[in-house]
Amino acid sequence: MRRLRASILILPSAALIFLFIVLPYVNVLVMSFRAPADGQPYGEGFSLQGYVQFFSESYYALSLPQSLLLGALTTALCLILAYPVALHIATASKRWRGILYGIVLSPLLVGIVVRSYGWTILLGNSGVINSTLREMGLITRPLPLMYNNFGVVLALAHVFLPFMVLPLLSSLQAMDPAVQQAARSLGAGRLTIFRRITLPISMPGIQSGCILVFVLAISSYVTPALVGGMRVKTTTLLVVDALIDQFQWPFGSAMALTLAVSAGIVVLVFARLTRIKWS
Repeated sequence: MRRLRASILILPSAALIFLFIVLPYVNVLVMSFRAPADGQPYGEGFSLQGYVQFFSESYYALSLPQSLLLGALTTALCLILAYPVALHIATASKRWRGILYGIVLSPLLVGIVVRSYGWTILLGNSGVINSTLREMGLITRPLPLMYNNFGVVLALAHVFLPFMVLPLLSSLQAMDPAVQQAARSLGAGRLTIFRRITLPISMPGIQSGCILVFVLAISSYVTPALVGGMRVKTTTLLVVDALIDQFQWPFGSAMALTLAVSAGIVVLVFARLTRIKWS
């Protein structure tokens, strides 16, 4: 009877997961093996042409490591910037903690298109940064801040920084201050306390934040499109181009599924390595 009740309670959640997660992935999987056709999304029968085209043409194949590299750089930058912020919020007083928490969440109130377009105004050749440096006489030519990996990573880090701060903050708030005080009383320095106490305690937050930011970064479309243009080719941009502009659903599905599998492998390797390192 208990198992029946538990199954009934789980059924709505399982149905939602199946309808909105499992079924779409199955649809993408099947679509990636459909035969291409002219003038319509796909033809009759099945084919591996989508995967062959993706891996055989360097224009498309090189977008996969480019996307993974951008995701890794964005994740690393977010971790470097978010860790001191989360640590400061976790150790702040209750009054300031709420204010700082609101400041971290405030960028989420602005749409990603607006935030990405704001970076184009800052980083453009005639943008705020280049114009200011030119007026100060520090440069004669505009710095290449846009349409490259630097600009895309910087904009993505700004967009996804809250998603790194929140998991870190959740882990750091569980840290007992008495443990650090005990370590200081035993003669441990700040670096030792951080390495032996703070960092291991925050490791679940680091894992969650890195995985979340990495997945969001490699699947981002708006920011690479606005800040990077087509000079920074990511698999996500090519997927949208194949689906909407070229009307090649099997090819776009093959690229999307390849990106998802590659991201899954990276996440599994990262989780495995961090678990071995800090277990």
